[in-house]
Order: sequence, then structure tokens, then C-alpha cells
Amino acid sequence: MTMNVLYEEEGEYKAGAVLSQSPASYQVESPHGRRSKIKAAHVVFTFERPSAGELLAEARKFADGLDTDFLWQCRKGAEFGFQDLARDYVGHDPAAVESAGVLLKLHSAPMYFYRRGRGRFQAAPEDTLKLALAGQEKKKRLQEKIAAWTAQLSRFECPAEIALLRDELLYAADRSKPETKALEQACAQAGLTTAQLFERCGMLGDSHEYHLGRFVHEFYPKGTGFPPHDVPVLPEDLPLAEAVAFSLDDIDTTEVDDAFSVARVSDDELRVGIHIAAPGLAFLPGSSLDAIARERLSTAYMPGRKFTMLPDDAVERLSLDEGQVRPVVSLYLQVGAKDFALRGRQTKIERVKVAANLRHSVHDALNAAFEEGGANPAPLGLAFEEELHTLWQLALALEKRRGKPSVNAANLDYIFRVEGGRVAIEARKRGAPLDKIVSELMILANTSWGEQLAEKDIAGIYRVQSSGKVRLSVHAEMHEGLGLSAYSWMTSPLRRYVDLVNQWQLVAGLRGQRPPFARNSEALLSALRAFEVTTAGYDEHQRAMEHYWCLRWLAQEKLTTVDGTVLRENLVRFDGLPLAVRVPSLPELDAGTRVRLALEPPDLIGRTLQCSWQETLGQGSL
Repeated sequence: MTMNVLYEEEGEYKAGAVLSQSPASYQVESPHGRRSKIKAAHVVFTFERPSAGELLAEARKFADGLDTDFLWQCRKGAEFGFQDLARDYVGHDPAAVESAGVLLKLHSAPMYFYRRGRGRFQAAPEDTLKLALAGQEKKKRLQEKIAAWTAQLSRFECPAEIALLRDELLYAADRSKPETKALEQACAQAGLTTAQLFERCGMLGDSHEYHLGRFVHEFYPKGTGFPPHDVPVLPEDLPLAEAVAFSLDDIDTTEVDDAFSVARVSDDELRVGIHIAAPGLAFLPGSSLDAIARERLSTAYMPGRKFTMLPDDAVERLSLDEGQVRPVVSLYLQVGAKDFALRGRQTKIERVKVAANLRHSVHDALNAAFEEGGANPAPLGLAFEEELHTLWQLALALEKRRGKPSVNAANLDYIFRVEGGRVAIEARKRGAPLDKIVSELMILANTSWGEQLAEKDIAGIYRVQSSGKVRLSVHAEMHEGLGLSAYSWMTSPLRRYVDLVNQWQLVAGLRGQRPPFARNSEALLSALRAFEVTTAGYDEHQRAMEHYWCLRWLAQEKLTTVDGTVLRENLVRFDGLPLAVRVPSLPELDAGTRVRLALEPPDLIGRTLQCSWQETLGQGSL
């Protein structure tokens, strides 16, 4: 008669026929013919009948007829062996099937019976068992609820419990929550993303709000409102400048950081003023407004929307708005009236009255007049027209002496204007006269004040470019792209935190006071690091939103074809849009080739566009 063994292996019970035996081990053959060596310590019991292949199948049938709670009632208290319980249950020496059946039942009920060794168990205490059973029942009800939610979502009906967590589920789902599990199951069944499923359920009213919500959820988890804060105190004891200041701004600018002035000192000399808003004079490091600015670090821009670094009431009191007297840090330049050579520089802390904010409506006319007329443009009769032409000539001279352009004139900027859900996208050539005035004078101010900090050995945050890589540093280092030995950021203190920090440092140096930040201070270094990370995130979202509005413009205009230029391989840049897409069907074409593409309606939720090559138009230029 063949001897068989029931043994335990990797938490499971198995049966096999014994081929050979030693004091420490058995050589066994499974019912499937697999041979293995098992330790004698792992053998639970030996048996002759039934066969190894029949034992477990019959034992499972026997175990299915056993009542777990009845077995627990029979063995409350002390530790016991499974065969003892089997003997009590059947009323005689148990057969192999009966012993194995009881063992399998005990093994399958860990809440009722704790293992205490090979083949030995102990019944769980009554209070512990009640808690475990209650937990099991709760888990069962939860699984039923998840199944019900999943079924509703699969019918594109959103349960109220999931609707309450819509934003969390869209942007930062907690996978341990049952609502998330139900949503993931429904998405998998429908073959949709979370956003697409919510859209089908009527939970996404507008695709733009969905994409904007991702940015808000990431950077303003407590909401876009500002916490309670002090009102900035404008210093009234500063001297009032004689300069007549004016600014150049876009139509939607609310944070006017910079203004200019031009005065003729003599036939041979001009006095040019660069006036920068001075929030650093109205509140100090450690104040409630500093805390707000340090958390936001920069104004964030999106087409049709922006989120300011400082609260509106603070901006209103500090912005260089038309008709207002505001504290400023001014850089005055002594400039040759004919050759526009710089003859001297002076920095002052003062107040200035802003005579005008020249908005974008006058930009185009002046740009055209200056470009067409050169040194002698035809007069248009606009405010500060003569002063602006003088500043343009100065900007050209500054750019020429520096030997590096402030912008790449070959590139285009794109202006997005969103009103009433419709978008207009306007291409604008870089390096226009009024843009050059602002960029060149801001470069000069940032350089001059950065050099002042370095000369006084006062810490500052500098923008450095070397080997094509741009980074921030607390040391004055070369900016190769601009051809400068030191370039700090100081001209946008209402919109960038590093500019505000640098302004505090500059003001302290001008007043002969101890600067608030040492070069190795954790406050300065952490601000630098946080600014780089945060603004990189802002820029990424801005690009994503510009991509979205390009797709929305295509849908808005109901375009079915578009022309473009091959950049490389299957990447095509669209005409008139800051948009480049991959076109899998594009044949092998040289860079610069003009093509026409057929468009499918864009997916505004997924921000994707399917297009195919239609025809080749010829060779163009990049």
C-alpha cells in the first residue's frame, strides 16, 4: 500500500505520494507527477487512503459542510490540535479526509482561529472576534458600495459622494479612498480618463475651467484669495522728484513696475530717469505681505487670466498708476544728447508723480512711425512722443555698445486675448521700438544696481548664463547671452519675489544700513531655490494653457485644414500659431518644407489634436 503525506509548503497544504523517506525528509511525487524533497517538519500527517490526488478534493467538500462558528464554540479557550477537534466533531478516530477537512476549515478562518504551530490552533477571544467580524462586514458593505458607484458611473451617472470630491479626483486622487477605486474601475471599463468620464457625466462645464483648475489646485490649494494682511505704508518723507514720469504698458497691465522720464539738461546733455516701484519701502521682510509674496514668488500669467503675487489692495497703493505719487527707486542717467553716450549714473530713493500710463493702443502707431522715419519720424501728436523717440535712440545705442541684442528679432511673440470664451491670437515681431526701449532700459537698471550690490559686497540674486545654461546665483557672474558681467533682477518688484528681495538689499546699501539678507543666509538661498522651482511650474502651465487656447482657436474657427512648416522629422509648426504637432502620416521631408494638413476636431479635454498630411506645398524657410 502506498504511503501518502499531507504537508505544508509556502502557506498552502499539499498532498503527495512518498517515494522514499529519511529521518529528516521525504521524497514525494505530486498527483501531477512533479517530484520534490520536503522536510519532515513540514509533514502534517501520513495516510494510505484515499490517494494523494483525491484527498484534498474530498477534504474541501467536507470542509464546505462545516460551520466555522460551531467549531469556534466547541474549542473556546485553550490551544488544541486539529485532529483532536476532528475526533470530537465526528465522534470517532477521524479518517484522513475528515482530519484534512477540519484542518482546511481552521486554516481558512484566521479571524476565528490563531495558528500556534504545525497543526495547532487557538480560538480567538470573543471580543476580538466580534471586532474582526464587524470590520469584515464593514469592508463587505464598502465593496458593495464601490460596486454600486462603479455601476452608476458606467451609466454616466455621477453619485453625489463622488461629485463632492470632483476636484480632488481630477487633480490629486487618493487611491486609498473608495470613491477613487470606484472611479478607476469605471474608467477602466469605459476606456476613458477621469476627466473624460466626468465630462460624459456632465460634471465638467467647461474644458478651460478644468485645465485652469489643475494649475489652481497645484499652486493655490487653499484657494486663490489672499489671507488677512497689513496695508502697505507709503513713506511720505521722501523727496518728490521733478521728473515727469510715464510708463509703457499692455492694455491689461495692473502692476505697473516701471516708468521713465526724459529732461534736457543742456544742448549737449539729457537726463533720463528709470523709475521702479518700491514695495521694499512700504513693507519689510517678515511682514504679512512679505509672507504672501514669498509663498507665491511671482505673478502667474495665463491667456485671459493672471494670479498676482501681491494682493490687489497692495498693488493699488504701490503701482505706478497714472496721476498717482508713488515711492520709487530711480536710476538717473546723464546721456549725451547727440551720441547717447552714458556720462554718469545716480540712484535715488524718492517719490515720483506718474503723468501717464501709455497703453498698447498707442504702441502700434509709434512703432510704425519710428521704424519708418528712423531718426526723423513724422509727428503723430501723441503724448510723450518726442521723449519716446529719444529713449528709442538711447536703446539702440545701448544695444550696439553691449554688442548683444536684447531679443531675437527673428522670433515672434504671440498675444492671446480671451473675451467671452472666444480667443484671438496675434503674432507680434520681437524687438519693436517701444519693446526695445523697455528691454534695454531694464537691462541697464538691472546691471547698474547689480554692480552696485557687488561693489558694496551686499548679497543679491543674479541671473547667470554660461555655456548656454541659465540659472540664478547669489554671486555676480557673467551673463553671456546679454554680454554682461553682472545682471540682477530688480525692475519687477511687484511681480517677482527675487526683485523684491534685491530691492530690500539695494535700499539698505543706499541708506548705509545692514542688509536684511546675508549671502549664505537660508532665507536668501531658499527664496532663490523656491523661485526657480515655482516659476518653472508657472511657465509649464502657461505653455500648456497657450497650447489649449491654440486648439480652442482651431475649433472656434472650424478649420479642417491648416498650412505649416516642417521643423524636423514629423514635427510641423502651424502658420500664425505658437503650435507644433507631430504628424505620423507625414512623408520624409526636409526641414523648412511647406505642407498642408487635414485636421480632426481637437480634443479640448485631453489637449490633443489629430492631423494628417494632405499635400506638400514646396520649400519655405524656418
